[in-house]
Amino acid sequence: MLSELIRKRRSIHPPRFNQKPIPKADLEEILQAANWAPTHKKTQPWLFKVMHSEKSRNELGNFLAETYKATTANFKENVFQKMRTNPQKSSAVIAICMQRNEDLLPEWEEIDTVAMAVQNMWLLCTEKNIGTYWSSPKLISQAHNFFELAEDQRCLGFLYMGYYDEEPPEFERESWKSKVEWI
Repeated sequence: MLSELIRKRRSIHPPRFNQKPIPKADLEEILQAANWAPTHKKTQPWLFKVMHSEKSRNELGNFLAETYKATTANFKENVFQKMRTNPQKSSAVIAICMQRNEDLLPEWEEIDTVAMAVQNMWLLCTEKNIGTYWSSPKLISQAHNFFELAEDQRCLGFLYMGYYDEEPPEFERESWKSKVEWI
């Protein structure tokens, strides 16, 4: 049931992944789910770059770690190592990018549309017991140095993906009623 799936969705961080490969067919199904996100004026601004091979994930990890080292004023070894190893611990990493349609819609609306595409992927991953974690590090603005991005494209983050063995922790939320005002 969809409502149960929504409540079960969690962020699962790469250190919890068990290195079991995600079949390409499953990744294709997950990306197809993203393609059904709502899109105002049918702009479909989402753009995904999939790093499925060990080589591409290692290259991403090295790029993130070295970019962090070169651009941070407050270097921390543990952050450097996390940048390097999170892609390596994942079975796939999807760069979440956006194609701007500046003449049609405001940027915030395009970002929201991309986020809805990611939510579609996340829910399908939850159904397939694939852990996911959306990371948007400060150095995301440097992603154009790794990916081929056009001037009107930008990277919004990385979706780390992998199978996991432990059950995700239970999570309680405040009542939805405390966040709603009936007018």
